Amino acid sequence: MVRIFLTGYMGAGKTTLGKALARDLGVQFIDLDWYIEERQHKTIRQLFDERGEESFRRTERCMLHEAGEFEDVVIATGGGTPCFFDNMDYMNRQGLTVFLDVDTDTLFRRLRSATRTRPILQGKSPDELRAFIGQALEARKPHYLGAQHRFDGSRLENREQIADSVRRLREQLGI
Repeated sequence: MVRIFLTGYMGAGKTTLGKALARDLGVQFIDLDWYIEERQHKTIRQLFDERGEESFRRTERCMLHEAGEFEDVVIATGGGTPCFFDNMDYMNRQGLTVFLDVDTDTLFRRLRSATRTRPILQGKSPDELRAFIGQALEARKPHYLGAQHRFDGSRLENREQIADSVRRLREQLGI
């Protein structure tokens, strides 16, 4: 039975690596944000706007616990998932946890074009965006470091890098 939780900041490559890893292992892939949207019949933005962050985080925790019971699965968590409640402890008990560690410059490059699709980034100038990413990453890193494994997520820019990252991560995890 395989149960792997990928954690890290938005833009770290959790979905990119998660899909490829799940495919390579022959298991199901779940992006927790997509799972929440499907189960709640609303977008993450709508949930935040209608209910506020506290309510969203409670919903996220419930959905994490639901998906975290599945077997043979790779789960890409939301960027904030490990930072609330006992979520990281729960994931560590349920399976293997991996922090995709990516530096601020790489995240900035990846997220620069996502300012229209990620509400939290909207309206930020490049300088504001870089500062925001750096501050948020610094605040969340202690939570991310609670993962059992730390993996460099900076090399996910093309198929060759993704395939190599899957191979290296499987080696690191012993699977």
